[in-house]
Amino acid sequence: MRGFLFSLKSDKSNYYICKTFDKTMQYKRILLKLSGEALMGDRQYGIDPKRLKEYAQEIKEVVDRGIEVAIVIGGGNIFRGVAGASQGMDRVQGDHMGMLATCINGLALQSALEDTGVYTRLQTAIEIKEIAEPYIKRRAIRHLEKGRVVIFGAGTGNPYFTTDTAAVLRAIEINADAILKGTRVDGIYDVDPEKNKNAVKFETITFKDVIEKGLKVMDMTAFTLSEENNLPIIVFDMNTKGNLLKLVSGEQIGTIVDNE
Repeated sequence: MRGFLFSLKSDKSNYYICKTFDKTMQYKRILLKLSGEALMGDRQYGIDPKRLKEYAQEIKEVVDRGIEVAIVIGGGNIFRGVAGASQGMDRVQGDHMGMLATCINGLALQSALEDTGVYTRLQTAIEIKEIAEPYIKRRAIRHLEKGRVVIFGAGTGNPYFTTDTAAVLRAIEINADAILKGTRVDGIYDVDPEKNKNAVKFETITFKDVIEKGLKVMDMTAFTLSEENNLPIIVFDMNTKGNLLKLVSGEQIGTIVDNE
């Protein structure tokens, strides 16, 4: 069990509050994966301040229980490199634009979290030193140990890799207990539940079965990386109030994907 050893500092940028870990919680350190589209709310583009505030409050409730939280956000609400490439744009340039979109979302979430009293750090895989720290594994872990939420921006820093892959990679590097993938659907189904009312939900499913059934959880690179490192993925509805806290408390929320 990871411990907390904190002090109070006068410099607000380094100020943090000791939060004792609630031993009734199922997970101690999590990586929350959010899609960029999730930040749109009911809009067609961009960021919905109301949805952003709701997410910040949900995350705060978890942080207040002493759980260490890292976050990876996509950039699809602003720009997708794949979409740009499909219209003739150079894929590498398109992916770099997508990385910058994730940084914009990261800054927005950082602001929303700090408005609720949660201290954060934004780390990016490409250097933007005026607005964020460069990603350094040990520094990220130290921030988590101090009770700060760490937001990872710019994906892996490499084109052709999705933010799903970045989420799994960062989760492995920081020794997260699980990846929590927040979506608008309450788990994994045998068919699309938004198109078929008779879709059957899986409470638990193995990595092997997901592949055999051709279910879409994450892109294959991310999914295989998670499987090889025995890192469970939990897909759940992030838009239902209280779901995140219930999940980390051990309630059966969403669908668990693991090797067993």
